Amino acid sequence: MCRVTRHASTGWDPLGVTPDGRGGANVAIWAQGASGVELCIFDEAGREDRIALHERVFNVFHGHVDDLAPGTRYGFRVSGDWNPAVGHRWNPAKLLLDPYARGIDGAFRLNPAVFGHVGSDDLTMNPVDSAPFVPKSVVVDDWFDWGDDRSPGTAWGDTVIYETHVRGITRLHPSIPPHERGTYAGLTHPAVLEHLTTLGVTAVELLPVHHFVDETHLLEDGLTNYWGYNSIGYFAPHAAYSSTGSRGGQVSEFKRMVKALHEAGLEVILDVVYNHTAEGNQLGPTLSFRGIDNDDYYHLRDDGRYYADYTGCGNTLDVSKPHVLQLVMDSLRYWVTEMHVDGFRFDLASALARSFHDVNMLGNFMTTIQQDPILRRVKLIAEPWDVGPGGYQVGEFPPLWTEWNDKYRDNVRDWWRGATGIGELGWRLSGSADLYASEGRRPFASINFVTAHDGFTLRDLVTYERKHNLDNLEGNRDGTDNNRSDNYGVEGETDDPDVNRIRQQQLRNLLATLLLSTGVPMLCGGDEFGRTQRGNNNAYCQDNEISWYDWNWAPWQSDLKVFASQVLHLRRMHSAFRQRYFFEGEPLHAGGPKDLAWIAADGHEIGDDDWHDPDARTLGMFLAGETHGVDDEGRPIRDESFLVLLHAGESAIDFTLPAEPYARAYRVVIDTSTGQAIEGEEAVRAGTPLEIGPRSLIVLHALR
Repeated sequence: MCRVTRHASTGWDPLGVTPDGRGGANVAIWAQGASGVELCIFDEAGREDRIALHERVFNVFHGHVDDLAPGTRYGFRVSGDWNPAVGHRWNPAKLLLDPYARGIDGAFRLNPAVFGHVGSDDLTMNPVDSAPFVPKSVVVDDWFDWGDDRSPGTAWGDTVIYETHVRGITRLHPSIPPHERGTYAGLTHPAVLEHLTTLGVTAVELLPVHHFVDETHLLEDGLTNYWGYNSIGYFAPHAAYSSTGSRGGQVSEFKRMVKALHEAGLEVILDVVYNHTAEGNQLGPTLSFRGIDNDDYYHLRDDGRYYADYTGCGNTLDVSKPHVLQLVMDSLRYWVTEMHVDGFRFDLASALARSFHDVNMLGNFMTTIQQDPILRRVKLIAEPWDVGPGGYQVGEFPPLWTEWNDKYRDNVRDWWRGATGIGELGWRLSGSADLYASEGRRPFASINFVTAHDGFTLRDLVTYERKHNLDNLEGNRDGTDNNRSDNYGVEGETDDPDVNRIRQQQLRNLLATLLLSTGVPMLCGGDEFGRTQRGNNNAYCQDNEISWYDWNWAPWQSDLKVFASQVLHLRRMHSAFRQRYFFEGEPLHAGGPKDLAWIAADGHEIGDDDWHDPDARTLGMFLAGETHGVDDEGRPIRDESFLVLLHAGESAIDFTLPAEPYARAYRVVIDTSTGQAIEGEEAVRAGTPLEIGPRSLIVLHALR
């Protein structure tokens, strides 16, 4: 039997369960409106021992337990007023996860007992015990031998992000031992690390690894949550991705993964979901926050009965509240200091910036991040929107933040399918200064992407005009209809060689455009070898071959991966493609070329009227090698100059190569019509025409 004793070393802070190194632990949970809290400890047979926490300081219930060793499973039961009409949903029949749990064990099983209410009546309390059907918190010893682990510390301007999924990238890899496929350990296998490093990316951005559970509607349909945007444990690595068990093994295995990725020169960025939780709306399960202090953790409306849903997921965490903000900040700092991650991508970040329901870039969350000495030094990426009023905030996040640039995505897709002129393209290729040049921000504020986990893969983007989501069992109603895609004459896969030739060339066009644009490129994992999801543009519930990476490649897929690697090598070797400052469109010295010049097919600079021509399908971009600013050692940045030609037309054209002051001659470096990504031997004299094939991108090295 466990005993609660007074203990002076920790008391009410820190929150959670903190082992004391002697087989016991301090226990502390914030529950402001509660009348009582019980710690519930489970033995190996599942028997429960309840211990009342009588000490209460600053609304933190706490105590010291003499025998509470690492690996022990536990939870809380919290008592208080049951009055859902005003937001009070305390129900001691519901076993609750510790918001600060370092580990979580066990599955969430769909049963009426997991709900705090009865059936569809959210006002009536459900007295049935939920403990047999919900996961348990786990006591974890944080000790780990990090050795000389250090973050690669890649500068933003040199960063190339690879968005991937722990399970998806490893589940079918033939070189990974079967018991490690789909796990953190699998991601550290030499074959996976070699793929990433030879590709040339610098950071791995992992879809959510905070512990999550399946939505009730998916369980009812026999599906599961694959992406993981349904968090319930903000300190706990998702246990299902562990090959070493869920009683603390997931924590040490995650740390070993980070250490191995760092040794390979790769940063680790986590996609984090602090905007909502897995508890859903008023009809959702009671798993943690709802039962601890519902009206403090969540944005509520209509006197508190219902949830303000700015996320489309049923609820929204109210980060404007001090203790909710503390939870998020403590979680972020934990993942940096204890788990050694290098940055975060914040899902639906606008929801976190809301104060009194409006998005406020000067609100609690944003200003707290700004002043935090740990978090302000890591990579911070916003998904700059949510689904609430005023939630679309692209270009509006303050310094320190970078943003997913969906304007880049949409324009590049439209350009290569021939749906738009050059008007916006110039902004997108050159760092989107129209969005990010204010307040001292730099081009790296723009996270450029053409595809992401949400939507078509790159291969599907050139294979399908319509989504094919029937496997999601929602009647093909889910997922966006605004795909901005083209199938080039046949919907879906085909053996037609002409159609496949166009599609494969478009893959090269899209990859080269993304990887050579100013800003930070984010590559969706598997696009470098043409991964398909069979036209499913919302595969969040497809934990199967639809989502898993198929490593058995056709020859053209191997060639595409080589092409992507070569383009990234060009980017890495030449600072002209990694601009640290926005262009000015002016010569850097008398008689020299402009730092950035836009060239028409006749070899002269583009006129104002040309930018407004909706039928313009050709654009030349000259990048001077000598650019603004200095490198990390304070030296002027000097590089070779390049001319990038983009032609989205369906017929070949002649492009006159611009003469002095741009160059005296040019050599082809990349030609997507041939897949060539190695500098050619023969120089082409400036002032002469160069044929550009249909739907082609050519990069030329400018010779002075």
